[in-house]
Amino acid sequence: MSHRTARLDSRPLLGAAYVGGGAALVLSIALAITLGPADLSVRDVYAVVLEHWGIGSSGLSRIKDGIVWELRLPRTMLAAVCGAGLALCGAIMQSLLRNPLADPFVLGISSGASTGAVAVVVLGIGGGIVSLSAGAFLGAVVSFALVMLLAAGAGGGTSRVVLAGVAGTQLFSALTSFIVISSADAEQTRGVLFWLLGSLSGVGWTDVLLCSVVVLIGIVVCLYHAPALDAFTFGNDMAATLGISVRRVRMVLLTVTALITAALVSAAGAIGFVGLVLPHAARFLVGTRHSRLLPATALIGAIFMVWVDAIARTLFAPQEIPVGVVTALVGVPAFALILFRMRRSE
Repeated sequence: MSHRTARLDSRPLLGAAYVGGGAALVLSIALAITLGPADLSVRDVYAVVLEHWGIGSSGLSRIKDGIVWELRLPRTMLAAVCGAGLALCGAIMQSLLRNPLADPFVLGISSGASTGAVAVVVLGIGGGIVSLSAGAFLGAVVSFALVMLLAAGAGGGTSRVVLAGVAGTQLFSALTSFIVISSADAEQTRGVLFWLLGSLSGVGWTDVLLCSVVVLIGIVVCLYHAPALDAFTFGNDMAATLGISVRRVRMVLLTVTALITAALVSAAGAIGFVGLVLPHAARFLVGTRHSRLLPATALIGAIFMVWVDAIARTLFAPQEIPVGVVTALVGVPAFALILFRMRRSE
């Protein structure tokens, strides 16, 4: 364990780090909202929020109030929720599967969501009643169920889950490509591809509320199982020796991570590298104990995604970059740096 990790293992320093991280998240959200063509300050953002909470008056025009409350704040809040949820799911998957390369999409959830969304947008399934987000969620759930059935039929175990996930990913990716190539026109194809790469444009408070509730429940469930996750570090046999129901805990946590990922993908599309890279960064800072790792991972993920979204919508404004493109461009060098630091610390 590195010297820096040892320093953060002390409770006072760890508590101070969490408080500082929470403050950094709030400040990051406020700063990110000010970025853009509208002339806004951090004070304006806080004033608008307080006014909508019934405290004081912002004194801003209705246009600026709408920009903050209806456009940028829900988008930035959802970015934070997505970052926290995906990073949390990545940490859980890497611990459960004992695979440092596992991420939330290893179960084929992203591919299933893509197929569901394309089926609604391109094929018109649902007759206009089913939205893109609902189709994506249903597709993700179907994909997860299929992968779990395939893994169980193959005898279970972490390696079988990974292999079943690979098979499910390839199946639903092929279905998505087939639907787009055979049925979509150029405009539909462009819109679908943009969403598949991750997009937070056009989200509202309903998306923020639903995703926040799902992620919050997921965090509580995962923290409750933190001791079991610590035991999984030493293998399934050791966990069973310690009195842990390996099969039950694994199924509960896999289901929770699948539902979190499905909800986030249905709202924002597939955003890669968040769940792969950030758990490693959190382990470097706070160690491997999951009671500390999971909150730190969620906090780092939230801050990271707030700034990724800010870059995506402002770097080439008025043209917007898909969020998944930015996470990949930032994530690959960051992951390489983490690998080099891990090698040096061995």
